[in-house]
Amino acid sequence: MKLEKILDTLNSFEKNAFLKNIDSIIANSPKNAIEIEKILSDKSKELKNIDNINVAKVFILVEDEFAKHVKKEFINTTSQLDILTDIIIKDGNCIMKQDWLARLYENELKVIDKKLKVFQKIFDSDNPGIEERRIRDYKIYRACLHTAYTNDLEANQDAKITTDEQSILLTISQHLELSQEEIKLINHIVVPFKKFDIDTVINTLKNIGIIFYCKKNSTVYVADEIVRILRKVRGKEVADKFFRRVLRYLREPQVNLICKKHNIDWRLPLEQKIIGIIKEGISFSGVLINDIFKEGTKISEKKKFINDLCDKELKISPPLKGATVEEKISNLIRYFEDVEQDEKVGISIDGYEKLLIEIGEILPKLNEQIKDEFELQDEFVLKSNYLLDYNIKPKDILEIISGKDLDTFCKSKNIKTRGDLITNILDAYQDAENLYLENFENIGFRNLNVLKENGIQVKESELGVKFEDLTKSIFIKLGFNVDEKLRRLLNTKKDKIDIVINLSNKELILVECKTTKESGYNKFSSVSRQLKAYINLAISKDFKVIKSLLIAPDFSDDFVKDCGLDYELNLSLIGASSLINILNGFRNSKHKQFPYNLLMRDVLIQEDRILKAIEK
Repeated sequence: MKLEKILDTLNSFEKNAFLKNIDSIIANSPKNAIEIEKILSDKSKELKNIDNINVAKVFILVEDEFAKHVKKEFINTTSQLDILTDIIIKDGNCIMKQDWLARLYENELKVIDKKLKVFQKIFDSDNPGIEERRIRDYKIYRACLHTAYTNDLEANQDAKITTDEQSILLTISQHLELSQEEIKLINHIVVPFKKFDIDTVINTLKNIGIIFYCKKNSTVYVADEIVRILRKVRGKEVADKFFRRVLRYLREPQVNLICKKHNIDWRLPLEQKIIGIIKEGISFSGVLINDIFKEGTKISEKKKFINDLCDKELKISPPLKGATVEEKISNLIRYFEDVEQDEKVGISIDGYEKLLIEIGEILPKLNEQIKDEFELQDEFVLKSNYLLDYNIKPKDILEIISGKDLDTFCKSKNIKTRGDLITNILDAYQDAENLYLENFENIGFRNLNVLKENGIQVKESELGVKFEDLTKSIFIKLGFNVDEKLRRLLNTKKDKIDIVINLSNKELILVECKTTKESGYNKFSSVSRQLKAYINLAISKDFKVIKSLLIAPDFSDDFVKDCGLDYELNLSLIGASSLINILNGFRNSKHKQFPYNLLMRDVLIQEDRILKAIEK
């Protein structure tokens, strides 16, 4: 979930710890101080007094300094920040109930305790079953860590690791090519961990500024922007879902080479080996630069393999640049970062919802599979908006389904099975939005039976929001600037505008959407009060509302008459079917943007007149 959206759900007290950390960074003159000053001077000198949109903007400008702030906290070896961070950066753990985090934390400690007993035997056993060279690497790092942690005792000071010592240890671990899991286990052999209560865990993370906690619903939130920073701090170059994507394109002998190098049982089934590699925190770039190749592999052979992986398997277009293997992999990491930050879903949200409904019917175990894969706590998770809050997109879902099950689904839906099945499925659901647009009027009339007959599964409680979302989509397709950020800025808890069209120069068109089960929408008095309140909101922010529009499936004669008599609103009415016909006419016209002046004349918009005008 994006930082701005999380901040919108919290009260001022719940944001306080995070804002204090950012204020502290700003006070120390970060590199983007001038840009930050512009944002603060335009609104308020204090971070707590500016809106959440601008707080999110400021955070992007201090990301590097925030990463350094978090790294300093890792020096405290008794804080268990390594354990806790590995939990909250895992795909699917960005939103958790308090009891769910407590369960994950307790399970993680049990797993680590079990691993530590096995790992300790490597140092103690005469025949540990792994390469002597790897044991030597472990012993070197353990000795250096022990010295760094205990040398303060000689000076009669508390045992600790300084910033300089931490920097040296990081360099050593990188040259020894240790995974994050190997480092963590050696750390806790030298400095044994103890279990904290969940309140201490939450307060520790909250005070550092890396989580938010909403007491009202006992929920922990980790912003997408913070997750990306924490991954980098932990040395994880890409999200687990992208690492999994790459590993599944490797040949099994290559996966076995990775396992042998990092003390993972290479005799396990392939899927379990992939899970093990990801959980170990093994370097993504290290895997592709060295781990998957036998000793003596030529540079030219490595280059060819990486090029084929990016171009033929991952189908990245345009091809990634890079003269060396290292440059190519660096660009691959950047590509995955861009994909993760891109808010586009790949198909329409409606298409995503339709895919989840239909694939859930064909593969009834998928719901549990997704819950297990991403450690989601809700009972039913096959919902597009729910999954998108966790930044889980259609391709992420399809990639955890076996090839056999994907094939079964494709055949049941008459989707072609030649070529890449995931691409074929995504292509098949690209046009789902058009299905909803074709049923725009039925959604406006809340006609569930007709919608079901037409292949649309939607709850009655969701129809109002669906009608509003489709209306936004239509205006965007007409070339208008549907300004979501401005809408959030104008809205209050009491008054919430449905759609704001920004015409620039401080001029706006406000759009209200209404659904009804009955023919002829007739609640003029309540609508007029709403729209007048919205206009006053805009005026209070120095905007001019040049037009108000009301979109509904139909209007009564009395409503049209009352609307014509109200000169303050400058309101025009558009029926749902008329708006769709206008969109279809616009698509076949020469216009790139709909001429909004055509909406300024009639009380009830006459689509015939508009269609004739845009045909000229």
